[in-house]
Amino acid sequence: MNPEDTPVTSTDLPQSDQAIRTPETARPGLAAVVYNPIKVDLAALKSAVAAEESAAGWPETLWFETSADDPGQGPARQALEAGASVIIVAGGDGTVRAVAEIVHGTDCSLALLPSGTGNLLARNLKLVLDDPEQSIHAAFTGFDRAIDVAMIEIERGDRTVDRHAYLVMAGLGLDAKMLANTDDALKAKVGWLAYVKALAAVGQDKNDLHFRYSLNKQPTQSMRAHTIMVGNCGSLPAKIVLLPDAAVDDGVFDIVVLKPEGVLGWLQIVSKVIWENGVLARTPLGRKFQTKDVDALNYATGTELILRLHRPEEIELDGDEFGKAVALKTWIDPGSLTVRVPNDAG
Repeated sequence: MNPEDTPVTSTDLPQSDQAIRTPETARPGLAAVVYNPIKVDLAALKSAVAAEESAAGWPETLWFETSADDPGQGPARQALEAGASVIIVAGGDGTVRAVAEIVHGTDCSLALLPSGTGNLLARNLKLVLDDPEQSIHAAFTGFDRAIDVAMIEIERGDRTVDRHAYLVMAGLGLDAKMLANTDDALKAKVGWLAYVKALAAVGQDKNDLHFRYSLNKQPTQSMRAHTIMVGNCGSLPAKIVLLPDAAVDDGVFDIVVLKPEGVLGWLQIVSKVIWENGVLARTPLGRKFQTKDVDALNYATGTELILRLHRPEEIELDGDEFGKAVALKTWIDPGSLTVRVPNDAG
């Protein structure tokens, strides 16, 4: 891809000697909670945090509320400026992503209190999703684990470029269009089932993605596909494993490209994602029967991807729609985010 065609110039990627930091028992520090008031029972949360901070001998915890205009970046900056050594994020995937966007690259740890419908990062870290007391206990007593953060610069139709972080996946195509067509009110009532209606509508869309791309600074190639997703993690709700080899701390992102041709192509994708990745991959015997790439679905890995689209397309980050992109550059920032996990975590 010619330099003038790319959304940004080449970025020097940070280097990391190790993906996992040596765990150390948390020392007394200062905790802050960044919370989405719609997602949490604030009175119960404050009571549980007060009990844990007292038991750990920590000072009084700081509290910062998100809003529709600021999903977490502003509160996270305030927490850092106040000297927080660990930020407890009580909210959905969007809140976690927004806070991590500010916290990554600092000495502050991120503790997750799963509070949304997806909880994608928590799922991929194999954290308990329905035990807030355990999650809060881990924030004050757990271990620090370093994970990768994926960065992305999105070029818009007016040639402006905005930069974001994401922790799970970025997507163009089916998933982004589905999110753009999801009824937020219905999602609030029934969670992930709200996507079924959107999926049915998007399934009628026959428009493929046309794009040019350069992976890992290799020569530019052209491709036509239905969907492309770049993942730092591989698991989705309902035990769907979209990227079976993805890991949050391996220093690379994984890419999946969907190129179905008719019903047979979709059957190949369902068989690969649901049956092979979700069932066969769980046992050594089952893995012997797994196939490589199929015509309708291809995998790749990398540390940098530059992509320019034929026309503006919907893009999503960690399950949230991010408008339309005409080009993007995404790269991995290895080991740049410290996550607080329970002492008994693997």
